[in-house]
Amino acid sequence: KEMQQQMIDKKMKFYVIDAISLAEELGLGARINVIMQTAFFKISNIIPLDEALKAIKDAIQHSYGKKGEKIVQMNNAAVDQSLDRVYEVKVPGKVTSTWSRPPVVPADAPEFVRTVTAEIMAMRGDAIPVSKMPIDGKYPLGTTKYEKRNIAVHIPVWEPELCLQCGMCSLVCPHATIRVKAYDAQYADGKAPKGFKSIDAKGKEFAGMKFTVQVAPEDCTGCGACVHTCPGQERDADKKPTGRKAINMAPQAPIRDAERANYDYFLSIPLTKPALFKRNTVKGSQLLEPLFEYSGACAGCGETAYVKLLTQLFGDRAMIGNATGCSSIYGGNLPTTPYTTRADGRGPSWSNSLFEDNAEFAMGMRLTVDKFRQLALELLDTVAQKGCIDKALVGEIQAAAQTDDPEQDAIEQQRARVEKLKAQAAKSDCPECKRLLTVADYLVRKSVWAVGGDGWAYDIGYGGVDHVLASGANVNVLVLDTEVYSNTGGQMSKSTPRAAVAKFAAGGKPGPKKDMGLLAMTYGNIYVAKVALGANPAQTVKAFVEAEAYPGPSLIQAYAHCIAHGINMTTGTEEQKKAVACGHWPLYRFDPRLKDAGKNPLQLDSKAPTLAFDEYAYGENRYRSLKQSKPQAAAELMKLANRDAADRYALMEQLAGLKCGQGEAGA
Repeated sequence: KEMQQQMIDKKMKFYVIDAISLAEELGLGARINVIMQTAFFKISNIIPLDEALKAIKDAIQHSYGKKGEKIVQMNNAAVDQSLDRVYEVKVPGKVTSTWSRPPVVPADAPEFVRTVTAEIMAMRGDAIPVSKMPIDGKYPLGTTKYEKRNIAVHIPVWEPELCLQCGMCSLVCPHATIRVKAYDAQYADGKAPKGFKSIDAKGKEFAGMKFTVQVAPEDCTGCGACVHTCPGQERDADKKPTGRKAINMAPQAPIRDAERANYDYFLSIPLTKPALFKRNTVKGSQLLEPLFEYSGACAGCGETAYVKLLTQLFGDRAMIGNATGCSSIYGGNLPTTPYTTRADGRGPSWSNSLFEDNAEFAMGMRLTVDKFRQLALELLDTVAQKGCIDKALVGEIQAAAQTDDPEQDAIEQQRARVEKLKAQAAKSDCPECKRLLTVADYLVRKSVWAVGGDGWAYDIGYGGVDHVLASGANVNVLVLDTEVYSNTGGQMSKSTPRAAVAKFAAGGKPGPKKDMGLLAMTYGNIYVAKVALGANPAQTVKAFVEAEAYPGPSLIQAYAHCIAHGINMTTGTEEQKKAVACGHWPLYRFDPRLKDAGKNPLQLDSKAPTLAFDEYAYGENRYRSLKQSKPQAAAELMKLANRDAADRYALMEQLAGLKCGQGEAGA
């Protein structure tokens, strides 16, 4: 109603075009930019249409020429066919609609969300009075769930009878919009919506339980990564795949309402009891609630699955310092925050300092945690001696704090003890008890992370990263390595491989990729891992768990495919597999603790190369474009890049094969 009234008041003309259908017909997927641009110039008469069409086609050649003639022709066809697809809709003389636009957020949303977050979402942020803004810069978590962007044309639909219940769909989902759950069978009975799907859960630990894979239809971006990764396939009588999988894409609009109800119900079902499964496995990690959800990252993003995994494993106690870059933009707090909490209110704390000092920023968090923990232990001694707190409870808390067990059960037990401590301290008038209440939570293990991209870790912030790793501080550094400055538009970094085209390296990067992991290993006391979720998910989960448990600095380099690579983001995990298979991205874990057992700390987790680097590289436009524009230069650089990949793996293989004698601890 409101829109109709505005159109009438402004005497507007109204035109429509089914751009999505045309884009799909032409093989452009959901890319409608050229179609909409053509439609605009047809109806606007800003410049003569012929001039506009020529300018658009010139821009197509300039923008997409390096991607191949086929891409250019597809976009030119979009221009030509758009002209006949624009239709005028007559605006009535009075309002005929009976439907009003719903509020931006539900009426039961928290006050801050209704009065601040929703206003920013509605593009009315400039009207928010200063008095409503948080005076200390703290913003509530879990607000992305209010956006419901509905941007996906197609969303995944689960076929229970083909499902292997492996959890891979959930693991690779960049936006935490497809989830898995094993639960009591009573929730699959009459309480469930009519179209809610379930199947008997596999595994003796889930005997008598049901299992469901459910998508959030209004939050999904439609990237299709889950479908591509799904191993569950239908086969015909000859055992050949039919193309139907355990998850398949379907148009979103017809099933939106039903799937919304299904997802709401799915969220209402209690989480799988942690005692029933091993959390440090691929499937187990996906039965844990993600505390990073519905971010604004690109569809198919290769970074966010790692951040999501971090929050599933450690989110209840994580403290994250985030370097400026893609991860600080989709992870930031305006207008909404993707980091969220468990039902008990526990979740990650997150903050962004600068591009160049994130490692130091996270180290500051670590030093603060350690100082407050020390203070809490000192106060604990004092109040125990004064008889304010039960001495047996104090002893248990002190013992657990000194052990600092990284296992989740131990952490939850310590939390329960600290809650008892706080209850007793709250009843006392003792000044030390009152002070203890302000720092008691630091008696529970905290997990400190410095997160950012390769532009930060390899380049601008490398001095700080090196300083923190060398300090011995218990800080976990996660590098989301896209091999380029992604957020600023694809500029070359020291992580960019030789022969890759990027901004500031239009002729292909002449030098090799910096080996940050090898540099870190030379210290000898840093846990270092190189992972690729799409190539070896089990190794990725293991590396995250080992890094977090290591009582010192850790560095995880995570291969992250990116739109800047010029690939189909639906199949990004295939690029990860190829990067590993050619030796460009060898998977390994360097655990200094193994030295104490007389073992080599370096464990190589990927096999010798089975394909040449160029077989991987020329599947990506960042390499292929140079071959098209400067074939001779590309050939020369690719020859060197092939050698780089072979040498990189050979060196790791040689280092992993060394015999290490048992020396004194710390030697």
